[in-house]
Amino acid sequence: MPAPLGLLAELTHRCPLRCPYCSNPLELVRAAQELDAATWGRIFAEAAELGVLQVHLSGGEPMARRDLPLILRHAVQAGLYTNLITSGVVADARRLAELVEGGLDHVQLSVQDALPGSADRIGGYAGGHARKLEFARAVRAAGLPLTLNAVVHRQNLDRLPALIDLALELGCGRMEVAHVQYYGWALRNRAALLPTRAQLDAATATVAEARERLRGRLVIDYVVPDYYAQRPKACMGGWGRQAIVVSPAGRALPCHAAEGLPGFTFPDLRHTSLREAWERSEAFTRFRGTGWMPEPCRSCDRREQDWGGCRCQAFALTGDAAATDPACALSPQHHLLDLAVQEAAEATDAFTWREMGRSPAPAG
Repeated sequence: MPAPLGLLAELTHRCPLRCPYCSNPLELVRAAQELDAATWGRIFAEAAELGVLQVHLSGGEPMARRDLPLILRHAVQAGLYTNLITSGVVADARRLAELVEGGLDHVQLSVQDALPGSADRIGGYAGGHARKLEFARAVRAAGLPLTLNAVVHRQNLDRLPALIDLALELGCGRMEVAHVQYYGWALRNRAALLPTRAQLDAATATVAEARERLRGRLVIDYVVPDYYAQRPKACMGGWGRQAIVVSPAGRALPCHAAEGLPGFTFPDLRHTSLREAWERSEAFTRFRGTGWMPEPCRSCDRREQDWGGCRCQAFALTGDAAATDPACALSPQHHLLDLAVQEAAEATDAFTWREMGRSPAPAG
């Protein structure tokens, strides 16, 4: 069995932003339920023993944790490469200096748009874009490598060239252009966020051109939406194959959205080792490999390339996590993607912001 390469440590669900595509689950973990620093330290040590090479300190907003420097220290002591995934809006020079001194290796900063007004509207945080730019410059001044994470959708995709220019201006060595993935809160706002086919094609061409032009200066990762696809992508490299996620309350998950799937009991790392969760828990083995697959996946020659696609997307669209991912043209429910595209074409740009303690209206 391959060891997980990375651990996504969701330290908290608290976040000052209100992004309409928030990838955290609909039911958020409160601060009182969060793992303490010592438990995170044990998990990091077990991760290193299991073969994990890098830990991504995420949230929510990880800087909402006052004990973040201590949590970081535990990860460094475990010998893990550390990456801070942050909105950058609650950081200051003192806190950044603490993290640099503590051994932080890398920072990944999210942005909502290249235009300040639009970025602040999408994130639901006035003045947020300016604070992000200030933080990015402080990261580079501290000598840390910086990745810019641009989450793109219909309302900002036309400014992708400007977002790429922003990554260069900030001195980033890597950029992730990540189309919104439509489950959880984002599914409720899908009609307002799903790009047109023309926008997607233009963005794909923009990325291809920029990759060639900026070779050696900026690495661009590109994550596309499945709604115009003919074949699904290997979500997370396959269920329980490359990555492991730990929720703020200590649940071990195959992906960050898996807690929304019914019928699972995800291992509680307060009482279970990471190795036990990864190697033997039913939650990780249920969709691992190919034995679980229905037709047409079971006999498809791509079954060990896409690993059946996304289980969370299958559930979101069909109500069955074991169904063939509708992103596949061979799925009997592939037409659901066409219906979503049609709905988006007729929708306005109005969306519902994510807020702690608030549930979205049912989709549809």
